[in-house]
Amino acid sequence: MAHGTPKPRVRQAAAAVAALFILLGVLGFVPRVTTGYDDLTFAGHTSGAKLFDLFQVSILHNALHLIFGLAGLVLARSVGGARLFLAGGGAIYLGLWLYGFAIEFSAEHSAANFVPLNGADNWLHLALGFGMLVLGLLLSERAGTGGRLDNPIDRP
Repeated sequence: MAHGTPKPRVRQAAAAVAALFILLGVLGFVPRVTTGYDDLTFAGHTSGAKLFDLFQVSILHNALHLIFGLAGLVLARSVGGARLFLAGGGAIYLGLWLYGFAIEFSAEHSAANFVPLNGADNWLHLALGFGMLVLGLLLSERAGTGGRLDNPIDRP
């Protein structure tokens, strides 16, 4: 990309979302930002730590945020990668919301809740899923497509 050429909006959005995930992953390891820090476990529903005193976290949960954010920064280097991170990540988070929803209404404190997830996490995952999906689909401009946008009527 030539110097001074603006970065496509989908890449900017992917980098911003990825940076947010990295920030949340790091903050999950900071005492006082994470209440009940002494109760932070590697995984499982028994972790008593809560990010911002709201979202239940564990070492695994924080590590997944960090890994997801780092992957997002790498993918944001190209338009296609940024789309994949936002739309694919949004789909993953919608799936995670369904998983958390199922756990919440079956046996929240079961072995299946290994990440761990609580009600606040579930609502956040729903918002993240839709938000990322919308960004990945709506910010997919002509940049990086190799031509004009596809129109179903143009197909043979």
